[in-house]
Amino acid sequence: MKKITRKTPHNVNQPVGKYAHITRIPAGLDTIVFSGQIGVQEDGTLPLDFKKEIEQMFDNIRDLLDHESITPEDITKVNIWSVKEIDWDHFDATWDAFFSYDYPSMTIAYISALGLPEINIEIDIWAAK
Repeated sequence: MKKITRKTPHNVNQPVGKYAHITRIPAGLDTIVFSGQIGVQEDGTLPLDFKKEIEQMFDNIRDLLDHESITPEDITKVNIWSVKEIDWDHFDATWDAFFSYDYPSMTIAYISALGLPEINIEIDIWAAK
């Protein structure tokens, strides 16, 4: 079975966060690209608390993965876009619970706005299986 591998060589700068510098996707796996996910709840609203918005966003990502019968281990790339300063202790705890310390490649950017003014954070993910 072909397997996605992740690594950070010891002779390069080490990550400043919880991600791998290199994610290798072997030939023959399907690539799955997801639209950016936000913390929208079932009733269509966003939580007023930023930490809850982050937690809901990861719940929404989990629901999409389940729908496609894939797991966080199949995620190869994560892009995080935030208009608010992230509480990294909270975010990392949520991230660790989601990825179980098998981190994909990742980019984080602080930006001035997202698609709707009430959205504070959005994640888009790529996966392969």
